[in-house]
Amino acid sequence: MEVRTRRLRSSEALRRLTRETRLSSDALIYPLFVRAGNNVVEDLPSMVGQTRFSPDTVNKGVEAALDRGVRSFLLFGLPDEKDEAGSGAYAPDGVVQEALRNLKRSFGQDVCLITDLCLCEYTSHGHCGVIKEGQVDNDLTLPLLVQTALSQAEAGADIVAPSGMMDLTVVSLREGLDGQGFKGTPIMSYAAKYASAFYGPFRDAAGSAPQFGDRKSYQMDYHNAKEALWRISADIEEGADLFIVKPALANLDIIARAADEFALPLAAYSVSGEYAMIQAAASLDLIDGYKAMCETAVSIFRAGANMLITYFAIELAEAISRGEIG
Repeated sequence: MEVRTRRLRSSEALRRLTRETRLSSDALIYPLFVRAGNNVVEDLPSMVGQTRFSPDTVNKGVEAALDRGVRSFLLFGLPDEKDEAGSGAYAPDGVVQEALRNLKRSFGQDVCLITDLCLCEYTSHGHCGVIKEGQVDNDLTLPLLVQTALSQAEAGADIVAPSGMMDLTVVSLREGLDGQGFKGTPIMSYAAKYASAFYGPFRDAAGSAPQFGDRKSYQMDYHNAKEALWRISADIEEGADLFIVKPALANLDIIARAADEFALPLAAYSVSGEYAMIQAAASLDLIDGYKAMCETAVSIFRAGANMLITYFAIELAEAISRGEIG
């Protein structure tokens, strides 16, 4: 018997029916920047198409996404004043806390509000923890992260997402939240967060660039894969409910390996540099930006991600609704 290989030649309808990777707007998470002030709606020069809001206008950003089917949001705060301890992160009247209360009053359970939990946007030195003798002190930072998590949960956060890469963060948060009656608040850990060149546009947008040194002492070396799996495993043991791999495109191998090894939901973060590269290349007519956006998103889900944190969330949701990548 002659054996022949066959390639699927079919109608568009059949190709859609037999797709191995399927996307849903329910799996998209849209990052939003919230800065101190009132009536703020300002474009971000480093991230064309993105906007900074104030707590009283952030509803506009959420409404625009909800209209396209995106219901999950990751909030980042930009205070007016910063100090060495990052006190704006855990202030009851902080920008993120105010935004949470406003959003919950307006949208209730129709939205899932995730809060980035770190000090870097609030510290005068731009590092993710307390500085002692010129170094980030892990142990001095942990109580402040717990305080931040509690203030965010009290204000209405559905999920807290620690991103500072401090050792024992997850278990400290779990004990702190449970002890204050927030046993049902999930922790989405930035378990595999690499020290990356792709964060530049975000740091400009959030005003969070380190004022000295870098973050390589606590973020991961991008040469290492086994370390990522170890860190994810450690955070799961400490009580993480979900975990993040960041950046996404440079770490598709990590996403694939983590998806195979761990049962918890995996979120990939397609970061600001990935977004900015596509936008910049498209503006120069070097690539079709829309097609590049779709292709990269599919590749991240194909690698094994369950969720995608992306600045293209609205555009991707529209593409999904048209059946172009769904």
